[in-house]
Amino acid sequence: MKTCVLIPSYNDGRTIGSVVKDIKDMGLEIIVVDDGSSDDTEKYASENGAIVIKHIKNLGKGASLKEGFSFIVRMTNFDTVILMDGDGQHDPNDIQKFISYAEKHGSDFIIGNRMAFAKDMPFVRLATNKFMSFLLSMVCRQYIPDTQCGFRLIKRRALEAINLSSNKFDLDSEILIKISRKKFKIASVPVETIYRDESSHIDPVKDTIRFLILLVKSYFG
Repeated sequence: MKTCVLIPSYNDGRTIGSVVKDIKDMGLEIIVVDDGSSDDTEKYASENGAIVIKHIKNLGKGASLKEGFSFIVRMTNFDTVILMDGDGQHDPNDIQKFISYAEKHGSDFIIGNRMAFAKDMPFVRLATNKFMSFLLSMVCRQYIPDTQCGFRLIKRRALEAINLSSNKFDLDSEILIKISRKKFKIASVPVETIYRDESSHIDPVKDTIRFLILLVKSYFG
């Protein structure tokens, strides 16, 4: 598989350089979408070998992913995309798990499952993840143990089969719903999450409301 890594990034200057370097050392190409960062995210990503797409202002994770997807489909011949965060929470060594699983099983979409390593996950986040995963599994009509994990693999043909509209964190859920509606099987592989002292960019109120609106639209759509 010809594989690249797509990283939506916002004010990840402390970590993005080392994340990009570790991935480049694996021989993979990286595309970073800098979503209007006010720090040196663009500089460190570029210096360590990433292709950087820069937003002048912050548009949201969903907007960053959509722009990255569009660039990959229009401008490259990669047939597989690994999605990762730029804050260092995802271990680049786990990339091989996704690639190996996809090669062995022919999977078009694979999502990371952090539940096997959930002992270090903050309780509120763990409870929220379990609840949202329960709801989304019902909507998608297949069991997905960790729907909120941003560490994912998606094949080009699956990416080209869906049209995405969300611009914020609800895009992660929209992808799952639309992938399942196109009859793609959603596989999972265990991944470890490295928790640091970085603050979350998620707005617990606004993003929960967006998630619920997405579920309602999906149910009646």
